[in-house]
Amino acid sequence: MDDSRPIFMQIAEKIENDIIERTLPEESQVPSTNQFAAFYQINPATAAKGVNLLVDEGILYKKRGIGMFVKEGARAALIEKRKEQFYDQFVIAMLREAEKLGITREELETMIRRGEKIR
Repeated sequence: MDDSRPIFMQIAEKIENDIIERTLPEESQVPSTNQFAAFYQINPATAAKGVNLLVDEGILYKKRGIGMFVKEGARAALIEKRKEQFYDQFVIAMLREAEKLGITREELETMIRRGEKIR
């Protein structure tokens, strides 16, 4: 857990990552809030808040008396959400900084190609 962000948001992000990475396939059951609470040594209400955040977003759904499950289409929805976040957080910021520094489109493209070699 990272102290800089609320724990419930980190729980939600962990579930999102597991869905995107297919560790939690669509229609599979998500660990219970008590399992999250025990594993991360947190209050079950905090874990529930993270899970319920994803229910509110339509990523998870509840089967009464059984538990929470990954909704069909959740992975695609999360990928689209993350692409928008990536655009807002990184692309726009990069373009603004490039403009401030007078970096041309061609120079940006060269930098990106150079970065691809590092991976």
